[in-house]
Amino acid sequence: MGMAIRVVQGLIGLLVLALLVGAWWYLPGELRQRPALGGTSEDSSIRVGERRRSYVLYAPRQLAERPALLVVLHGSRSNGERMRRDSGYRFDALADRDGFLVLYPDGVEGHWNDCRKAAAYSARRLNIDDVGFLSIMIERLQRARGVDPARVFVVGYSNGGQMALRMAAEAADKVDGVAAIAASLPSADNDACRPAQQPKATLLMNGTRDPINPYAGGVVTLFGFGNRGRVLSAEESALALARRNGQSGEPSRDRLTSIGPVWTERQRWNAAGSAPVELVTVHGGGHLLSQSVYRPPRLFGRADPELDGPAEIWRFFSELPH
Repeated sequence: MGMAIRVVQGLIGLLVLALLVGAWWYLPGELRQRPALGGTSEDSSIRVGERRRSYVLYAPRQLAERPALLVVLHGSRSNGERMRRDSGYRFDALADRDGFLVLYPDGVEGHWNDCRKAAAYSARRLNIDDVGFLSIMIERLQRARGVDPARVFVVGYSNGGQMALRMAAEAADKVDGVAAIAASLPSADNDACRPAQQPKATLLMNGTRDPINPYAGGVVTLFGFGNRGRVLSAEESALALARRNGQSGEPSRDRLTSIGPVWTERQRWNAAGSAPVELVTVHGGGHLLSQSVYRPPRLFGRADPELDGPAEIWRFFSELPH
């Protein structure tokens, strides 16, 4: 009997060890190095209605005379400061180079009230006016920091990507282009937003092996929990956005990185006179923003080691006419 007990205890110990090793391997992220930034970050907040909303604003040392503004929206259960880390501080480094402002606002209880009917987190249940909050922040920075109204861009990751798509649809007069990472358009039965008022330059960046937002379309879940409803495939989303923008032709295709286990190509709808749409497909990539500074938890899948996702997004915005 004693031997059997020791065997069972040993097996339990091995199971616990395996779980700990698995958690160590899959769950933590890693900041490989913190880049040397020349600007300053300001943590602050404003009152919007009955709520106080917080944000981080990064300003480079040499700010352009009429700077652009890049609004960067975090994913679920996160905040603006973590989004700086999760993007490897690459947007800040690009701001140092090109003289624009980067705003990292916080959602309510870690979430944004995006267009998806099925979402059950607080921002959605309470119908938080995040379009209003972000519009107020944009207007405030235009007055206080001289932001060029023709160069306001919104980029978001996951739930933040869904919020960026909502801004394109419902606040088109406030933003000049949006980028959604690891996010696709909600299906018609899952879309609670008003139809888009006008064409808007849009970039989608999705991984084909995303374990949360399926590249081929379908139900979005958090590893099987928290049903967020159905979304279109990444390619259906890009085509719908292109057609909305009056882009009727076939897209051009470019390979951005070397073919390997994870590699990236771009489809581009860019007919003259119409707002462009791009789909950046990370073949073999997961639910993340590829860059070299921060390694996200392995649970989210693989990144393209050659792709600088933030630089690709800023390139898209920089090429827009203004």
